[in-house]
Amino acid sequence: MIWTIPNILTMTRLLAAPGVAVMFLYFDRPYADWFALLLFLVASITDWFDGYLARIWRQETKFGAMLDPIADKAMVVIALMVIVGYSSMSPWLVLPATFILFREVFISGLREFVGNNSIDLKVTVLAKWKTTSQMLSIALLFAQGVVEHYALKFSSRKDGNSIGISQSSETDQSTKLDFDFLYWLENFGLVMLWIAAILTLITGFEYFKKAIPTLREGK
Repeated sequence: MIWTIPNILTMTRLLAAPGVAVMFLYFDRPYADWFALLLFLVASITDWFDGYLARIWRQETKFGAMLDPIADKAMVVIALMVIVGYSSMSPWLVLPATFILFREVFISGLREFVGNNSIDLKVTVLAKWKTTSQMLSIALLFAQGVVEHYALKFSSRKDGNSIGISQSSETDQSTKLDFDFLYWLENFGLVMLWIAAILTLITGFEYFKKAIPTLREGK
């Protein structure tokens, strides 16, 4: 039966992927950041649950095996497009995002070409770590957008108000903590995105090596 609970969760994650971008069309920031972050986190959690439930309930299907990586890729690619589109276009963010998008397009084309040939292009353990690091980095970068809005808003409110010495000292400390946390989120998110990009390229090269014999023989 195709419509098992694990497959429904996977399908829900696939349909939720465009919702990350839609949030920025219908809501102003930081509400769009909040909704996109929550939607992405819920979708990421279902990525673990659908596989776990499929194994313990013995409901693993070819349909689920086909749809699961597609849903993962759709969620990651759309989320990266949104993050890059609303970022300051730092090359430290754009480059790993480019590597990830390039790999996903390349491997999707490779899988389509080899088709039903006797070649093992199943998801590996390293590929699962790749997906985990991608989703963690994207969640951190969405969270950074939320924190950035409130840190800047709190700072501008402090500058625009006339407050006492004790209040000013306390506000300065709160503002510093906000910006320190913002700096940590941004840099940790970037580091995780670079780790994800490196794992993405490694797994992409592994898939390509497995496909080389088929490509040489023209099967």
